[in-house]
Amino acid sequence: MDRFEFEREHYTGEYKRLAGVDEAGRGPLAGPVVAAAVVLPSNWYTNGVPESLAKLDDSKRLTEKVREELYKIIRSNADIDKGIAVIDNEVIDEVNILQATYRAMNEALGELSKPATYALVDGRPVPSLSLPHSAIVKGDSKSYSIGAASILAKVTRDRLMVEYDQKYPEYGFAAHKGYGTQAHLAAINKQGACPIHRMSFAPLSNMQGELFS
Repeated sequence: MDRFEFEREHYTGEYKRLAGVDEAGRGPLAGPVVAAAVVLPSNWYTNGVPESLAKLDDSKRLTEKVREELYKIIRSNADIDKGIAVIDNEVIDEVNILQATYRAMNEALGELSKPATYALVDGRPVPSLSLPHSAIVKGDSKSYSIGAASILAKVTRDRLMVEYDQKYPEYGFAAHKGYGTQAHLAAINKQGACPIHRMSFAPLSNMQGELFS
């Protein structure tokens, strides 16, 4: 598969800084949603990615070890411009998960060292995105730019959930990262909700228990 096809297609005219954009954490019952924006060097569009990044792909298709390795390479490469944004569960409950995800994407674009002029976004179009963009279904496996963004977003969020696990060990966040697994639902039934749970999400929205302080 040519994973720079979309970059080359849109690298024309006024669009000389293309950002791949992706998010992690739309579905969990707890924790933030995280978005990342990545601008890869344009000469890679024809020369290919360095060998160290040859495994770039949809972050969900990679092992944790490979994701961590790629994350470190992307973060340390001065030729790659990147931005990351974290929107916490309180904002998610206030504005809803879709709007929170859009906000995270725009904030991630705003964290780039230089503004991008066009975006390639995983999934569906984003009506409120600050840039003209193309939405690519399964884009994180079709575009290196989106794939790199997916790595940054997922690893950032996973690390945050591991930190939350230390603060709220009874929920097992390090294992399930806040998703609605049987173990997580059992912990909620036993313990009630904690401060990072999304109270607008079922079954939490139906709960009347008090939050832990």
